[in-house]
Amino acid sequence: MPRGEEPLLSQGRPSSDRSDDRSMEEEDALLTGQKQEPRRQGWAFWREIGLFAWAVIATALVIILAVLYQHQQQTSSPKPSGRDWKNGRPTGKRNLIFMVSDGMGPTSLSLTRSFRQAATGLPIDDVLVLDEHLIGSSRTRSTSSLITDSAAGATAFSCGQKSYNGAISVLPNRDPCGTVLEAAKRAGYLTGLVVTTRITDATPACFAAHVNHREEEDKIAEQEVGEHPLGRVLDLMLGGGRCHFLPNTTDGSCRDDDLDAVDLAKKKGFSYVSDRKGFDGLNFGTGVKLPLLGLFADTDIPYEVDRRNMDDVYPSLDEMARTALTALQDATEGSDKGFFLMIEGSRIDHAGHGNDPVAQVHEVLAYDKAFSSVLDFLKRDDVEGVLVGTSDHETGGLATARQLHDAYPEYHWSPAVLANASHSAENLAYQLRDHIAGEHISALDTGIKTPPRSPASPDSPSPSLSSDSAKLKQYIRNLLSTGLGISDATDKEISRLAHSSSDPWPASYIFADMISRRAQVGWTTHGHSAVDVNIYASDPRQAKPLRGNRENTEIGKFMAEYLDLDSEMEAVTKELKEMADAGAEWMGKVLDDGKVGNHGDHYEGDFKKRGLMECGCVGAGVEGHVH
Repeated sequence: MPRGEEPLLSQGRPSSDRSDDRSMEEEDALLTGQKQEPRRQGWAFWREIGLFAWAVIATALVIILAVLYQHQQQTSSPKPSGRDWKNGRPTGKRNLIFMVSDGMGPTSLSLTRSFRQAATGLPIDDVLVLDEHLIGSSRTRSTSSLITDSAAGATAFSCGQKSYNGAISVLPNRDPCGTVLEAAKRAGYLTGLVVTTRITDATPACFAAHVNHREEEDKIAEQEVGEHPLGRVLDLMLGGGRCHFLPNTTDGSCRDDDLDAVDLAKKKGFSYVSDRKGFDGLNFGTGVKLPLLGLFADTDIPYEVDRRNMDDVYPSLDEMARTALTALQDATEGSDKGFFLMIEGSRIDHAGHGNDPVAQVHEVLAYDKAFSSVLDFLKRDDVEGVLVGTSDHETGGLATARQLHDAYPEYHWSPAVLANASHSAENLAYQLRDHIAGEHISALDTGIKTPPRSPASPDSPSPSLSSDSAKLKQYIRNLLSTGLGISDATDKEISRLAHSSSDPWPASYIFADMISRRAQVGWTTHGHSAVDVNIYASDPRQAKPLRGNRENTEIGKFMAEYLDLDSEMEAVTKELKEMADAGAEWMGKVLDDGKVGNHGDHYEGDFKKRGLMECGCVGAGVEGHVH
């Protein structure tokens, strides 16, 4: 048929066997006028149906398996190669590192993260190591108040039980409670404490001592070196607080008696180091002979922002943590038991008490660095281990915002202001005190002033020069410029510092308030708050019971379960109670019921109380506070 005469309906139609069959059926129907019965589908049709169904089923199976695998990875406990796990915890040798960021609340992370980005030019998505290991939050109330102190908070960690503010591993009924560290030692683990405050302070004390109130630091020192109902329970201690170990006949002592706790420690087998040279001799843990007592400051190790300028005097938290990890690792190499180590970033809390944002950000960064070093250790170590970190409470009621005037505030705070500061408010108060006392130590000439050997507060009254003198005021302006980067101080601010010995606020508080106002950092208290605090872990699968919002006691119970210490905890508690029943003098003065009961959950007309200073201070300085 010529091309132009082709039927129009045939143009572009596909050519196939099936299309030919269909065309013939249509033609038959048109010619006969009868509806044709449909033909049975052939093999090709059913093959296509089968392939389609198989593809759908296979896709669904892949999706289901992927979801199941992801769920298993997120929720099940890992089973490291060559190690058995049972009921969500390892059954072989293991280590547990517990890190406490004393006084660090969620806003501390926001403050420090923004400071770090502003100070070093990092992008906004650059975060702290801690940020990448957040798994939950903890509720912190004690039995005596909705706002806990460090003693009750640490008792919740060490014993897994709530107690009253001030209690050092003692319950409201005045019974001592066995701690996870004591139980670990009883089970054959090695144990250690690393802190930047006094080793006798509330947090470390709660793991290795039992006294009715935290102020019994002399008794705590004795128990920590082995004058303990259970004998020696510690293998390693690194931190400050030397004054509680020296007899009161010795320079730098703060004991009430003439007991030499350092000599007592040596008699019980401890090796002792007390300065930077001695610490360096430990060779980051490879040169350690356990048990070890290292006390590197009379009281607290200086804030990191100040310590970094005295690195030849004081070791850092990170250095002490790495030393402890290596020492305990080497000492347990031939054992079927690992170790329990508590590491505390202690002075985050002190920075909160002092409302000092400069000290705060550097303390958090120092803690973050130590946290990172522990993670690196766990990655390198062949022994199964887990890191769990949290805070006992938040301090200062910190806010990254501050309303400076009655007018509606701008949405703004300035982390870069903190980057201009090189000293803590505490350190500047030491310098000002010493200058007024007649030492005339100029920040321009000598830089940092090392805190004195005596445990006196930087805000302690001192003999006065002419506080109205132009010379003193110029010294203060220089101190503010070099120490805090403040060049616009008002005459009123200068005058307050010049008269700080008679001001309701101590000098350290005035310095801290000046930098806080300029950075627009807010504080609601010089004490603690009831805010929930963060929980961190090296691996969320290993710390699954702590994910979400938890009571602080659950952290203590998790640690005991992870180390399989349930029976040892019960046995240690029973033994301690029997000893207390036989005579509890070793636990210190017994508190009356009013000190251990719940007295903080209802309104008591506090705003009418004028016995305290308007600033809320109860003492002459930061050291007068309960941390």
